[in-house]
Amino acid sequence: MEPKYKLRLYLLTAVILAGFGTLLSELHEFQINRQNEFQALVPGNRTVTIREPGIRGEITDRNGIPLARNLRNYVATLNLDEIAKAYSQQYDDNPKVERLVKRDGFDRATEEKDIVKIVNASTIVPLQQLGLAKNYNASALRTHYLTHRGFVPFTYRDDLTYEEFARLAERNIEFPGLTLGIRPQRQYPYGTLASHVLGYLKQWEKGDITSIEKRTFDHYIGNEKGIAGVEATMDSYLRGPEGIKTVLKDEKGRTIGMLDYTKPGIGAKVELTIDARIQYLLENTLRRAGRAAGVVLDVRTGEVIAMASVPDYDPNAFIPSISSEKFKSYTSKPQLSPFTNRAITSFTPGSTMKVPTAIAGSLNGMSNRSFSCEGFVPYGNHNIGCWLWNKSRGSHGSLTLHKALQQSCNPYFNKLANAIGWKAMVDGFSLVGLGKKTGIELPNEDPGILPGSRAWRASAPGAVMTPALTAMLSIGQGDTMTSPLQLAAMLAPIANGGKYYQPRIVKQVTAANGTVLVSDFPKLEVDLLTSGIKETDLALIRLGMWKAVNEAGGTAGKVRMADYEIAAKTGTAQSVDNGQKSNNSWVISFAPFDQPRYAVVILAESAGSGGGVCGPLVNMVYTGIFAQEKGMRLPLKPQSEYPGHLKRIEAIEPIKDVLAAIQATEVPRTDPTSTAIAGDDDGETGNEIGDILPKTKPSTSTTVISPKPTITLETDREGQVIPRATPIVE
Repeated sequence: MEPKYKLRLYLLTAVILAGFGTLLSELHEFQINRQNEFQALVPGNRTVTIREPGIRGEITDRNGIPLARNLRNYVATLNLDEIAKAYSQQYDDNPKVERLVKRDGFDRATEEKDIVKIVNASTIVPLQQLGLAKNYNASALRTHYLTHRGFVPFTYRDDLTYEEFARLAERNIEFPGLTLGIRPQRQYPYGTLASHVLGYLKQWEKGDITSIEKRTFDHYIGNEKGIAGVEATMDSYLRGPEGIKTVLKDEKGRTIGMLDYTKPGIGAKVELTIDARIQYLLENTLRRAGRAAGVVLDVRTGEVIAMASVPDYDPNAFIPSISSEKFKSYTSKPQLSPFTNRAITSFTPGSTMKVPTAIAGSLNGMSNRSFSCEGFVPYGNHNIGCWLWNKSRGSHGSLTLHKALQQSCNPYFNKLANAIGWKAMVDGFSLVGLGKKTGIELPNEDPGILPGSRAWRASAPGAVMTPALTAMLSIGQGDTMTSPLQLAAMLAPIANGGKYYQPRIVKQVTAANGTVLVSDFPKLEVDLLTSGIKETDLALIRLGMWKAVNEAGGTAGKVRMADYEIAAKTGTAQSVDNGQKSNNSWVISFAPFDQPRYAVVILAESAGSGGGVCGPLVNMVYTGIFAQEKGMRLPLKPQSEYPGHLKRIEAIEPIKDVLAAIQATEVPRTDPTSTAIAGDDDGETGNEIGDILPKTKPSTSTTVISPKPTITLETDREGQVIPRATPIVE
């Protein structure tokens, strides 16, 4: 064949193949991608399968008081495909809009239906005449249409009153594509109460839809999901089974009737270990400080009776979405960090670490060993001083373990730690849960920092546990970081005779049919008595903590009660706050002394001495708890947000009539400019240590931000169908 004929044949073949490829592409577009769209144009009735979200289970306190429940919510959604189709049947020309699309790697102009103008003309205007229209975000509606067409309904109104719902139901047949529904809406009836424990929800996202669900349903409505607190960790239990509704619609998209309906199921009920009234007591007590956290733990089981952190937030603000202005108010001051649960966040613990140092020493046969205090211990060119030395160049002389705990002597514990060695210190601390997560059912728990541990060595390659660092560990300075929850859990085996239980905040989870999914059963992690410690050793540690509260020279005198004996240890830890030297103030405690039931731990940021700031707060918590045990009904009412502050708290004046203050509408807040109280008996106020070695991590709290919530889309120009009111100027 001549070359010119071969060329013509080649070109003809190429044209045919190109045409065939285009034909296949168009067939795929029409038969697969746009199948539902063209089927909907065929006159006649059709069935539509709708996926509905399950009903979220309740969250209650240990006594059955609901902390998270569901309300009946009336909503109106728009099937944008059905609205567009009904409009096309009524009008010859559809309004068009031009937009750029990416095709073959280039931006190309294309024309398509202007769904916003169609919705405004066919749906919004008639709704305006009925007084039922609302401004919306038109850009979001346009994006929704381009992405999902009619598969995912567009939520137009999620705030209908019952009267509005009833009025619209009477005229529903006049609005093709508009569907009315009743959905459960989460509510937290006590406002900010236990917000860091409960968490909050986020609306479901379009990416959550699986390919199977896309093939199964004609319309899809997803489940909200928990992204903080118990709402997140228990999300799989709380979500109820989906509902499936099959309805018959006519050619205009109007509903004729329902053919089949499997109602959405109810998720499991999550019962927490917390007592709502003690939670209310703890939260209002902490509001006397600017930034603080507290834990009340049952030392017999590891159950968290109360856990609070301030500042706080209102989880109701996230239902169904949070306004950008509100979210900005929460995040505008990172140091306040209202989303951070400070109860499970690590801080420099200071002298509270003398208690686990006593445990480590006892495990190594040192509980009866005496060490002398000459005022300070030299390490190279630096001295670690006793508070008595720093205050008046004094010293304690020879001390036993319980006297050293009572008087919070640094040199005693520095020498004890180096006598047993850093490895024994790390082993003893690890045994009572320090330097690792407790495993409580909450997200973002901080494991803390335990110098000398494997995690510490991995984070600081080449670092060596010198005698100076070992001494710093014994008094909770340097790199050492722990959380209030860790310290409460550490106290439990001292109080209860040696048993360390894993802390838990979920008591039981029960399915709607009564099946127990998570059982109420304490989890014993460690028994110190079988690990090498003696009951007499624990008795010495308890005695030292009792003396710190109840005898002269103790650092925790402001914890003391008249009717109940309490054991405690204070801590005043050097930290960094906004680039400035500051303190974290602590009291860790348990009571009643003879038959311990509770551990109470309170931390205050940017504060004075542990005894002067946290002592009165711990006293107030115990006063309320024991009053409730005697039959007094602690108050419980919805809480409003407490924004906190960044000012330093030097001391907190003890309340003269604690019970009257507890029963008041709100516990009085301390003036953040208050000064130290005369006669403060916490000697640790002068406990200056100085920098010995650089830290691997700043000694301050970590800001924790949960996954970004659903932000409410503000009204834009095209969606402003109702003019805003103009103020009248007289």
